Amino acid sequence: MTPFSRPGTAEYAAATASFQLAVPVEPAGAFTARSVDDVVRAVAAARRSGRPLRLTTTGHAMGRTGPLTDSLLLRPVLDTPVRVDPEARTARVPAGKTWGDVLPETTRYGLTALHGSSSSVGVIGYLLGGGLSFYGRRFGLAANSLRSLTVVLADGEVVETSSTQRPDLFWALRGGGGGFGVVVAAEIDLIPMHRIVTGMAVWDPADAARLAPVWQAWARTAPPEITTSFRMLSLPPLPFLPPYLAGKRVLALDGAVIAPAEADRPAARRIADEMLSPLSAIAPPVANTWAEAAPEALAGVHLDPAEPVPFHSDSALLHEIGEADWARVLEAGPNLIALELRQLGGAFATGAANGGALDRFAAPLHYYGVGLAGADTEQDLKAVRTALEPSLTGFTAPNFVDDLDRPQRSYDDEIRARVERVRHATDPTGLFAGDAAPARDPD
Repeated sequence: MTPFSRPGTAEYAAATASFQLAVPVEPAGAFTARSVDDVVRAVAAARRSGRPLRLTTTGHAMGRTGPLTDSLLLRPVLDTPVRVDPEARTARVPAGKTWGDVLPETTRYGLTALHGSSSSVGVIGYLLGGGLSFYGRRFGLAANSLRSLTVVLADGEVVETSSTQRPDLFWALRGGGGGFGVVVAAEIDLIPMHRIVTGMAVWDPADAARLAPVWQAWARTAPPEITTSFRMLSLPPLPFLPPYLAGKRVLALDGAVIAPAEADRPAARRIADEMLSPLSAIAPPVANTWAEAAPEALAGVHLDPAEPVPFHSDSALLHEIGEADWARVLEAGPNLIALELRQLGGAFATGAANGGALDRFAAPLHYYGVGLAGADTEQDLKAVRTALEPSLTGFTAPNFVDDLDRPQRSYDDEIRARVERVRHATDPTGLFAGDAAPARDPD
């Protein structure tokens, strides 16, 4: 008997719920797995049905691999808890957990993870897609913090993967683009984090083109303890936003400086001041909330939406932007909610000794543009990409791709071929093939 529910049932509705409301989620059947045994049962049922099996957790990137028509959809949301080992500085995270589930468990021990800017994002999907953290210039991509992954394969076997167990599969899972099986648990390294300096400085958008080259010049030699995001924001007039953001178009600079130990706090405050001082000398900010804070505050600084929304977005890894190009780039997306340039470099670029298929970003900048789904947003995204043309590297960060038609290349042809060999060896019948992100190059 199949565990997959049909359209029109409450179970189907729960299993197909998605953060990305602009993408139809209409599989032939859907199932929420609450245990590893549930996952094994669902994989067996999909194999018997002859239908492809697709996976989701929070649905932030639901559109990345295209329509689900004629597929079965599995949502693994396991009932087992997050388990932290404070002595080993590790956490075991079951499938379906978000960073909002994990961080309260780690911070009680003075530890944190290389989490993203949103607490509502699924942990495992974020890790498998590389993972850009505001701690990343010091510690690298979050995928490099993975110690092991537990996977249900297409034949129903439950296997452990690590650098010593099925190392080829462990390598491919970390950034290979999916289509290997169902990851039901991840063991990750944690890092000590006593305090951070974090917040957001806000300027009038008329000052953006003057400030951007100064920020970029600072970013070239910035210490790895700091990671920042330079953004043009046009936020709706929501009641929880401060008056300098609600319903306004602004330039915002947010991020974090780490202070892993008590002794690091003065240096962290100095690093933040050294970033903001030359910018403030050019144009005083309208508001500045950068201050010392507990690590758990970081998940709220970037103002990522907590509730599902219909959105369109685009992203790319970039070379540096020419000084004469900044005004054109920053003015190209007036209808976007956010046009973001994320600072990379540092440990983002150095990779890991035993990294996976994607273990580094050599580019100095990452672009992400997002707006409410509609023609205005699509027009703006095209305009921004055109303005960025001289700086495009041809590569992307997988976590930020949410549309099948967007460029998706994140590694070179040699790595692509190796990933495909592992994918075919692991899933020879292609049960999970629809879940593999296509390596689409820019037009």
